[in-house]
Amino acid sequence: MSLGETMKALSDPIRREILSMLKGGRMSAGDIAAKFDVTGASISRHLSVLREADLIRDTREGKFIFYELNASVLEEILLWIAELKGENDA
Repeated sequence: MSLGETMKALSDPIRREILSMLKGGRMSAGDIAAKFDVTGASISRHLSVLREADLIRDTREGKFIFYELNASVLEEILLWIAELKGENDA
């Protein structure tokens, strides 16, 4: 994962909304897609970008794919931002 991929993934409002939805717990691709007025293929691409940036993880269970936040990557980003703001200075 690179910071560039992460920032690209976070730059889109639909992807940010998907991340917000996943704060409440894992969701199936169908449940995620049902919340948006875009094609399933579009949501699939958004999920792929988030997965490539390592912001989410997917698990296949039978014919369903469930997505959940990858909190460790989000924590790394928050630490980096905190350092930029000087919050970690002693």
